Amino acid sequence: MAVPLFDTSSTLRPLRDQMGDAIERVLDSERYILGEEVGAFEREFAAYCGAAHAVGVANGTDAITIALRAMGVGPGDEVVVPSFTFYASVEAVPPTGATPVFCDIDPDTFCVTADTVRAALTTRTKAVIAVHLFGNVAPVAEIAELGVPVLEDAAQAAGSTSSPGRPGALGAAGTFSFYPSKNLACLGDGGAIVTSDDGIAERARVLRFHGSRDKVDYELLGYNSRLDELQAAVLRVQLPHLGDWARGRNEAGRHYEQTGLGALVDLPRPAAGAVPAWHLFVVRHDRIADLEASLRRASIGCKAYYRTPVHRQAPMRAWGAGADLPATDDVAARHLAIPMGPALSRAQAEEVVAAARCA
Repeated sequence: MAVPLFDTSSTLRPLRDQMGDAIERVLDSERYILGEEVGAFEREFAAYCGAAHAVGVANGTDAITIALRAMGVGPGDEVVVPSFTFYASVEAVPPTGATPVFCDIDPDTFCVTADTVRAALTTRTKAVIAVHLFGNVAPVAEIAELGVPVLEDAAQAAGSTSSPGRPGALGAAGTFSFYPSKNLACLGDGGAIVTSDDGIAERARVLRFHGSRDKVDYELLGYNSRLDELQAAVLRVQLPHLGDWARGRNEAGRHYEQTGLGALVDLPRPAAGAVPAWHLFVVRHDRIADLEASLRRASIGCKAYYRTPVHRQAPMRAWGAGADLPATDDVAARHLAIPMGPALSRAQAEEVVAAARCA
């Protein structure tokens, strides 16, 4: 049985009529930018996350840049950020005028910790970006105790939970991407900033709208970065299902555990108190090329996402020079994402395990 890396159709197919109705509603309104759909989605998503505000923006990368600026990050500041993450987590820092400073991760959870962040702090550190990588949940409260504001990059963690609350509502602010492959997905690009800080929310709203409140008077050098009405309408259809999808993703992770995958590879470990809605299920193996080849022979979807960590990417080398990140380098060399999704069955997990045994 072929098992795809992603299966988005199983979740979206039953909602196509509702999404079509939502799109028709926007077309009938003839309001496409910052209208009722965006406002309603912002209220509903903020409530879901357990925060006071959500600010819809054009994509997850802009969300990070705008959130950092709304938090007061600017030229001369430093922002601590992991290197084992999607490039945008770091790419979003330089446009603020600040400098990214790379820190290591916990190799079992793939997330930053208070210890890895502490090693990268300086007197110039203005913020820490805690990435909830692959749907796991970084220990935001412990990191915040270091005395630096924490921005959560929750792009891969919509639907995850933790004992202190949901991702996005744990730090000074949180950012989300609604890219089509994400746990909560647009039919294109989209993002959001979530916060309970009134000042951060207000500055983010101004920044996303050319630095203006009314497009007549301008207070800041801002951005043209707004979640549009069509995408917000589609997201509103999906949001009530996110909890069920998250439980399905967590259950899929248990299928892998129960079918014996842990005897063959190193499984990801949920952070303390976290119930991950796994966006990706990433395993580690000493002979990762053999594992990948075996899975592909069996038509099992798999992919290495961050084989070259961000601090070793060409545009980042000046900032990453001299960074000693042993866990990052080890995980980057030995990781592989295997099939994951809300509809992944035990039978499909058994197919994956059978193929892994042949590695």
